[in-house]
Amino acid sequence: MKTKESILKTKSFAFAIRIVNMYKYLCKNKKEYILSKQILRCGTSVSSMIYEATYAQSKADFINKLSVSLKECHETEFWIDLFEKST
Repeated sequence: MKTKESILKTKSFAFAIRIVNMYKYLCKNKKEYILSKQILRCGTSVSSMIYEATYAQSKADFINKLSVSLKECHETEFWIDLFEKST
């Protein structure tokens, strides 16, 4: 039986790829290594936590992992805003 593809996993993975590409661009073209590293860490963590939630040990664990993913989204937004306003 084929499992249904999760739109959340698909979109969060695409977001992680964009974050990795943004990190590469910032390092190579802007020589920005500090804020870009923070963006990379939390931006890719969004997707990894969603993937981890797939194999949660309980409903509470599932909710916790998705909650952490949401927090990582907000942290990513913070670092991007900080970078934008400080350059």
